[in-house]
Amino acid sequence: MPDPSQYQHPPGAHRTIADVGIVGGGRVGTVLARALSTVGYRVLGPSGRGEMPPAADIILLCVPDREIPGAAAAAAGRARLVGHTSGATPLDHVDFGTHPLQTIRADDEPAVLAGVGCAVAGRTPDAVAVAYELTEALRMRPFPIADEHRAAYHAAAAFASNFLVTLEAAAERMLSVAVPDADARALLAPLVRRTVENWAADGPEAALTGPIARGDEQTVAWQRAAVAAEAAELIPLFDVLADSTRALARRSR
Repeated sequence: MPDPSQYQHPPGAHRTIADVGIVGGGRVGTVLARALSTVGYRVLGPSGRGEMPPAADIILLCVPDREIPGAAAAAAGRARLVGHTSGATPLDHVDFGTHPLQTIRADDEPAVLAGVGCAVAGRTPDAVAVAYELTEALRMRPFPIADEHRAAYHAAAAFASNFLVTLEAAAERMLSVAVPDADARALLAPLVRRTVENWAADGPEAALTGPIARGDEQTVAWQRAAVAAEAAELIPLFDVLADSTRALARRSR
């Protein structure tokens, strides 16, 4: 498979694509269709899962990972190239991949993609160039991803986004116990935003605060006892996170 970094299109490069067929009307398919249309591509779709995709220069599959083989088979011969938007799935059934490193809602405006990273790959130089063309037309920041590293890349995205939501759900649960009449989410949101900003600016070691960073194990024990009393199902999560935070704190000393 070629090295995608060898085939980047410079800003404003001549476009090789006129029509883009979108398969899948979920969040990613809906927003990509809107965004590609905004920057001047003729967008066909999104077509529903199981429907015959429209003939186009390229077809972009925005379907769940498990449905990619079937959707790719349905799109075969309907376009010069077929790509997917999966982060974890190899290119076994498609010609290229583009995965925006962003969490997307169906009602997002195209600007949600501007400036975000986008993992790109292709099976041929032409496929790689098309992946870069689409990514750069949407003002994303493309970077190459090899098939053997896709699972690690997607795990990083899960830690950064999916697992973060799980953590905040646990925080919301505990604050609702402690202050039942308060809007727990509204109270926690500024703390979460500032923590993420500190991590982005300074790195994890410098951004870490709290009792574990100070070596205050008595406070950690009080926290654990409160979790055990009020939400015992969160104890395994608390213990794993406390141990990982201790390891991070040791690195910062």
